[in-house]
Amino acid sequence: MKKGLVVLLMMIAFTSCKPQQNVTSTKLDTKSEVAIKGNWTLSSVTYLGSEYIKVTSFDIADSKCFIGSTWKFISNNNKGEMALTSSNCPAFSSPITWYINKEGKFVMKIINETKAKNVLDGYILSVANQTESSFQLIDQVNVGGKIVDVVYQFQRN
Repeated sequence: MKKGLVVLLMMIAFTSCKPQQNVTSTKLDTKSEVAIKGNWTLSSVTYLGSEYIKVTSFDIADSKCFIGSTWKFISNNNKGEMALTSSNCPAFSSPITWYINKEGKFVMKIINETKAKNVLDGYILSVANQTESSFQLIDQVNVGGKIVDVVYQFQRN
C-alpha cells in the first residue's frame, strides 16, 4: 500500500511540472523565410535610445564593423553565409544556419569549421519591418541595467 502511494505521488509530481515552451520553437514561418532568401548587405546598426554605447555583435566584433557586411540566406535548407568586409575591422566570414519561427524570432548559429549539430550556442533576434527589399533584425542588450534595442538594417543586393 505504501509503495503504491509513493508511486502515485511521484506520478503526480512529474505530470504537474510541465516545462515552459522554448522561444526557439522549430515551427517555421516559411513565408518570412522565403521573403529573406537571397543576398543582403547590412546597411546600418543603430541603438534605440543611445548612440554612445559599444556593442560586440555575435561575439565577433564591434557592431559598427558589421556595416557593409554581406549575408546570404538560403531558405530551402536554412543555411547561409556572412562576411565582414569593413576596413579597420577584423576579417571574418563563416557559414551559418538559421530559421525564423512562428513567434517571429530569427534563430542563427555561426558554424565556422564545426558541423551545425555540434554548435550548441546561437543567437535569437526579432524580425521586424520586413519588405521585399529590406528587413531588420533586433537584438536586446543590457547596458547598465537597462535593456537597449540594437537594430540591424538589411538591404537586398
